Amino acid sequence: MTGLELLGAAMLVVMLFAIFIGLPISFTLLFLALIFGYFGLGVRVFNLTYLQTFGLMKQDEFVAVPMFILMGYICDQGGLMERLFTAFRNLFASVRGALYLVVITTATLFGIAAGTVGATVTLLGIMAGPMMIRAGYDARMSAGAIAAGGTLGILIPPSVMLVVMAPVLDISIIDLYAAAFGPGFLLSAMYIAYTMGRSFINPKLGPPVPKEERPTSMALVLWECLVGLVPVTILTIVTLGAILAGLTTATEAAAMGAVGALLLVILYGKFTLSGFLNACYLTLATSSMVLFLAVASNVFGAVFAWLGTATWITNTLLAAPLPAWGTMSLLLILIFLLGWPFEWPAIVLIFLPLLAPVARGLGYDMVWFGCIVAVVLQTAFLSPPVAMSAYYLKQVVREWNLKLIYRGMADFMVIQVIGVVLVLIFPAIAMWFPNWLQERRKAARNADIRIEQPVSPALAATLQAGTYRIER
Repeated sequence: MTGLELLGAAMLVVMLFAIFIGLPISFTLLFLALIFGYFGLGVRVFNLTYLQTFGLMKQDEFVAVPMFILMGYICDQGGLMERLFTAFRNLFASVRGALYLVVITTATLFGIAAGTVGATVTLLGIMAGPMMIRAGYDARMSAGAIAAGGTLGILIPPSVMLVVMAPVLDISIIDLYAAAFGPGFLLSAMYIAYTMGRSFINPKLGPPVPKEERPTSMALVLWECLVGLVPVTILTIVTLGAILAGLTTATEAAAMGAVGALLLVILYGKFTLSGFLNACYLTLATSSMVLFLAVASNVFGAVFAWLGTATWITNTLLAAPLPAWGTMSLLLILIFLLGWPFEWPAIVLIFLPLLAPVARGLGYDMVWFGCIVAVVLQTAFLSPPVAMSAYYLKQVVREWNLKLIYRGMADFMVIQVIGVVLVLIFPAIAMWFPNWLQERRKAARNADIRIEQPVSPALAATLQAGTYRIER
């Protein structure tokens, strides 16, 4: 290693130490980048900081972050999850393990509508926790189902994490969103299969909903399904359908989603000025944290790259005597371990730019790489000691202690690892949807036939044209 590369390595070590002892991540990154950058690059580091900051602010994808966050908080304030939960509970009340099915299905659909983990786990704990306890459900599996189901919001679009990850990997947010659907629904289906399978084998783990808590008429069930499911479907089509169809950018769709969520709150009669202002305040706080961390990590990464240490790390890993899948497995294990002490913003914005060139050098598709990293990062909410899902759940269900919640989450961690392995072995799980969308876009471009020279009336009538031109 050269002197500058050693300086970059020292900067990385000091950064890790500072974060582990609890210093603020964003200010630490910026401070270290300026100090070490000044010793290695001189006054050029200040020009580099200026250019990196303004370059990042010009990326349109980051404009979508506040809108998607606002959409999630408005859905939370408007009671959208309560509607979903009630609809599914009434629909599946007579089935064994019904509440497991209700929890995971509600979490999946609410994750599509809002994409917020904390709100999902908290609200599911408030609604389903006491109900599961009264119905005699297994406490360990109940805690695991709520915690694991809640984490799906970080993976299933419109996940804020995916919005932030796309520009970091220099890939299309449309393709990354499309890729995340396969693993997201696969994990949801595996969670349901596990809980329902065990409930059918051992009915004591998940009996049907008690008869006194079931709806008295089918009309009531249908009404709750209509009110609870249709609005979510419309909001999903407006937000995600517009993105995936290429009708709008992610930013425009996020704005439409926030407006749509606000209209739903008004229609449900849940709108209050204080609730709306609180949602705006929470959006401001969360967006500021994410975007400031993005700026600080961008400057840190630029200095790190200019010192040459990033290239040295990439070349070292590429030169390791391992097959491509072995090196990729090593990267994913490293990201998995980083998920224990760090939240996803730090991993995506600080460490992913250092590891992505290795995946690119190995020849892997970066959309697939981003998707599988997202699946691994989902474990950050299930892996101690951070395991934020456990703390959210403990705060609202006092009857369950952290040890029991961790044990319940461990069962679903096994399912999570199986999901990662399946996506590794069968990349089509993630890539079939983005590949299909790309083929559709390619076919649409080819169908846009344009004829440059004049045509005969007969040919014009045959084409039934407005104006056609042939592109040469």
